[in-house]
Amino acid sequence: MTLATEIVLPGLVAPDGLQVRTRDLPAPGPGQVVLHTEATGVSFAEQQMRRGKYYGQPPFPFVPGYDVVGTVAAVGPGVATGLTGRRYAAVTKVGAWASHVPVDAADLVAVPDGIDPAAAETVVVNGVTAWQMLFRVAEVRTGGTIVVLGANGGVGSTLVQLARHAGIRVIGTASSRHHTAVEKLGAAPVDYRDPDMARRIADLVPNGADAVFDHVGGEGLKESWHLLHKRGTLVSYGIASIKDEPGSAQLAYMKLFSQLFMWNNSPNGKSAKFYNFWAGHRRIATFRERLSEDLTSVFGLLADGVITPQIAATLPLSRAAEAMALAESGTVTGKVVLTRD
Repeated sequence: MTLATEIVLPGLVAPDGLQVRTRDLPAPGPGQVVLHTEATGVSFAEQQMRRGKYYGQPPFPFVPGYDVVGTVAAVGPGVATGLTGRRYAAVTKVGAWASHVPVDAADLVAVPDGIDPAAAETVVVNGVTAWQMLFRVAEVRTGGTIVVLGANGGVGSTLVQLARHAGIRVIGTASSRHHTAVEKLGAAPVDYRDPDMARRIADLVPNGADAVFDHVGGEGLKESWHLLHKRGTLVSYGIASIKDEPGSAQLAYMKLFSQLFMWNNSPNGKSAKFYNFWAGHRRIATFRERLSEDLTSVFGLLADGVITPQIAATLPLSRAAEAMALAESGTVTGKVVLTRD
């Protein structure tokens, strides 16, 4: 039987509290495959899970890992054997920080030939999130202007590139050390540490933005709302502002949803929406179809060189603790990627 290495999040621990575990890997079940991991990533979701603040996360202990790129090592009953040896991506929400990951074959999205696994990994969840928020939720059109908070991050940097390719102007917030990188992506940088950040953004968009993408939440969400023009859309997709606060995040999310509901039902024409990667689909088949369609589009742009993969660093899976600490340090641009040992 194959031995699998996996990284376990045992509870509310510092990054160095992550545990490396080896266990027997069972054979894939009906409709399943086993992916031999080539790349997985450290996203904001895992950082929140470490703190117990990711909405809907499983109880401790568990293996984190939101997405994975790998080759099919084994197939279960009912799955075509021709998949074996081919490279695919899959979204797992948890479980991908492992050398071998069982997934439903229906969740696989083919990775085009010639794309490096680490490069593909940077745009799986980040790329789909950015694509769906920009084109499906906010529906920003060519010639529009958007504001991206955290433009140097995994989602933010992808969002900037997608928007610029679509002919959309971007103002992106980041610390001053990342301004050169944000400018290279095509956005006008604004220092998020500047006390007058909102006013500086407003000076750049005097008529208001078509959309603001906000993963920070908290009191600053009101500023994001006021930056919109009369028919603009606020897209909230997290509450990074509470990441270091003690206690459950449930109350904070309840307050967020309540505020968005009030704004979304105000008569001023603006809209406020919360983006949840997993929500908005009544049928799993619809979710899979849309995920495959959107990720395939993003992979196409990556293959064509329209999107430049923002890889902050690559570390082997066994060094997941270092990778988590680096991702949380605020010193990097893009995504920290875990690869095979």
